[in-house]
Amino acid sequence: EVQLQASGGGLVQAGGSLTLSCSASRFSFDDYAIGWFRQAPGKEREAVSCISTDNLSTYYADSVKGRFTISTDNAKSTVWLRMNSLKPEDTAVYFCAVVVEGDYNGCTASDFDWWGQGTQVTVSS
Repeated sequence: EVQLQASGGGLVQAGGSLTLSCSASRFSFDDYAIGWFRQAPGKEREAVSCISTDNLSTYYADSVKGRFTISTDNAKSTVWLRMNSLKPEDTAVYFCAVVVEGDYNGCTASDFDWWGQGTQVTVSS
């Protein structure tokens, strides 16, 4: 079982930035796809961004394109989500999740096997 740790959330004013990080103890993301998902109160969990460590291809939801950037380090031990120009509608609990590359068919929450505990992002207007 993979135990993911997501961190970096907080309270920020609209227009501000935050960087979320996702890591797992003694674990490399090599050969995994990693995704960031979010869930706002009363809403379904939605995909934000995903990255394949196999070919470094990325996916972004339309709502975050041009504002968020997903990346990983050379050791593939940490995945970050840089969030710029934050909007109040970005307020949600953000989760990171992983799936084996061979099972990765796109940035769909139901395809991901292991999930972190979530980190709260609150954007004030």
